[in-house]
Amino acid sequence: MGKAAKGGKKLPAAPLSEKKKAKKNPLFEKAPRNFRLGGDIQPKRDLTRFVKWPKYVRLQRMKRVMLMRLKVPPAINQFSMAIDKNQASNVLRLCKKYMPETREAKKARLVEMAQQKKDGQEVKSKKPQVVKYGLNHVTTL
Repeated sequence: MGKAAKGGKKLPAAPLSEKKKAKKNPLFEKAPRNFRLGGDIQPKRDLTRFVKWPKYVRLQRMKRVMLMRLKVPPAINQFSMAIDKNQASNVLRLCKKYMPETREAKKARLVEMAQQKKDGQEVKSKKPQVVKYGLNHVTTL
């Protein structure tokens, strides 16, 4: 408590601190500014709306407007959100079961199939089921 500890004494005001109001000279009266054509300088305006924004800013603004205006079907909208780690691990485990066969595995399968055909046996080896991926595969399913 700074003021209470000091005590109740007040210092006398400095003699030069008293400000005297300058009397207005009637010859130099201030006239209101005229900002019309041919008048004074125009005041500064906020021109941020007319700025040429960078392309990434324009794109993200356009995307935001488009997403607000369009109704996206739920089947497509599910891909706009990421899944959690638990679900992702389950999906990847499932996809691993149906992973496309490697070149070596395919070659071994074809050699075995050819050997069975050559011996006159019934061909048992068939093409494994795999997850289709890629735009052309998925759209033609």
